[in-house]
Amino acid sequence: MLSLLALALVAGQASPPPRSDLPLVQNGGTWRSGHVQGVAVDRKGGYIYYSFTNLLAKYDFSGKLIGTLVGWTGHLGDLDFNPADGKVYGSLEYKEDKAFYVAVIDVARLDRVGVASGSEIFRTVYLPEVVDDYSADVNGDGRFDGDDGKYRGDVAASPDHRYACSGIDGVAFGPAFGRTDGRRYLTVAYGIYGNVARADNDHQVLLQYDIRDWARYARPLTEAAPHRSGPAKAHGKYFVRTGNTHYGVQNLSYDATLQRWWLGVYPGKKPAFPNYLLFAVDARERPVRRDLIGVPGRGGRGWEKGMVLGLADDGLQDPATGIRGWNQKADVGSQPVSEGLFYFAVNSGGKGRQSAQLTLMRWTGDARRPFVPVTEEAQEERLRPR
Repeated sequence: MLSLLALALVAGQASPPPRSDLPLVQNGGTWRSGHVQGVAVDRKGGYIYYSFTNLLAKYDFSGKLIGTLVGWTGHLGDLDFNPADGKVYGSLEYKEDKAFYVAVIDVARLDRVGVASGSEIFRTVYLPEVVDDYSADVNGDGRFDGDDGKYRGDVAASPDHRYACSGIDGVAFGPAFGRTDGRRYLTVAYGIYGNVARADNDHQVLLQYDIRDWARYARPLTEAAPHRSGPAKAHGKYFVRTGNTHYGVQNLSYDATLQRWWLGVYPGKKPAFPNYLLFAVDARERPVRRDLIGVPGRGGRGWEKGMVLGLADDGLQDPATGIRGWNQKADVGSQPVSEGLFYFAVNSGGKGRQSAQLTLMRWTGDARRPFVPVTEEAQEERLRPR
């Protein structure tokens, strides 16, 4: 069961007043880079990290730029801060090399602008299970029609890529699915190609990893010779049926207050689904081995089976499918910061001038307006002597 605070928040009651040291808004700067793809917050240290796909920016809560990390050509995606070791973890893709990594960044040593990713600050762990699904010959024609095949100009149209896996995006630390306590696992979400002609791409795919022994896998990033050092298998593999999205879970986060996982996505285009922007899975939702509807089983008999997680029982609900979610932008940066408070990022700017605006918001429980900005008046009320 949810805590009393979580129950109050889910019921839509007023959330606690904001913490005084959290900035109400922050701008992540303007960069010659890719668009903002994720944020991470070190609540105790007072830092916010922004992923701009080929640049990482570190700011303190006052808005001062502390440092940047640069020098890779792959796609750095979603981020999360791990308080257990003080490092930031992020998804990192090299599709053409069939190399998918978790970047492990020693952000305590990021103290100036222009730090090179070739330094010891930036290490990577390879994920072979993702590579196996990404490079799978799904249609059985004896070749992989992916980034290096005949669909190079329109990879999403390829019949290959198991579950339409396009790599990885969302990352977050949280408990094992079905629990709110115990060991924290690194959870990694697949990117999913938005091919409306397929029926096997309607699940989000989540891998959980126990990272306690990852020091033995972590290697510096060498783009000329991508390494293959990583755990053979994930601790667990899970599926959430949301309907197809455009590139899967872009931002993943675990909210210890509401005791749930949040999945921020680019909307899909299949007319049979509601195509919400945000989904949630309650932490106590126990995974159950069920049919993966739309994914053919071996030999074409029935559906493949997997460990399935249901969606949280609130928010908007599509009457045709029963799928629940919210129309809340959470695709380029979202992060719970405790007590029903969240940061959401909005991207802006064109080529060579990418920026991000971060806003502190609170959970309302209203299906149509689930988050609203925290106001200065609420901040002042928090600080007023009693």
